[in-house]
Amino acid sequence: MTAVMDNGWHLYSQTQPADAINIPTKFSFTGNPLVKLEGAVKEVGKMEKFHDASVGASANQYSKTVNFVQKITLKAAAKTNISGTVTYQTCDDKQCLPPKKVPFKVDLG
Repeated sequence: MTAVMDNGWHLYSQTQPADAINIPTKFSFTGNPLVKLEGAVKEVGKMEKFHDASVGASANQYSKTVNFVQKITLKAAAKTNISGTVTYQTCDDKQCLPPKKVPFKVDLG
């Protein structure tokens, strides 16, 4: 899955520093007996390590674009899908939007 942000906006990594105050991106997958998840969701993009001294908070974030990649194994040759939800938060230098939870479904096979 690819996230594309407008100029000036950013999205938070799944992994955040201890002093982070924003909501990290989180993937939740619906169980499927035909699909085996291989490891965790990987992030492919240019991570920015941000620190705001005025509020004493840090963040691992992405601007412009980031790809989230989940490696899977199909247990049988069949048409199926992988589905679930992704929770994320976006901010710019003035505001943060409330966290959003969005369902997804990717057809396989």
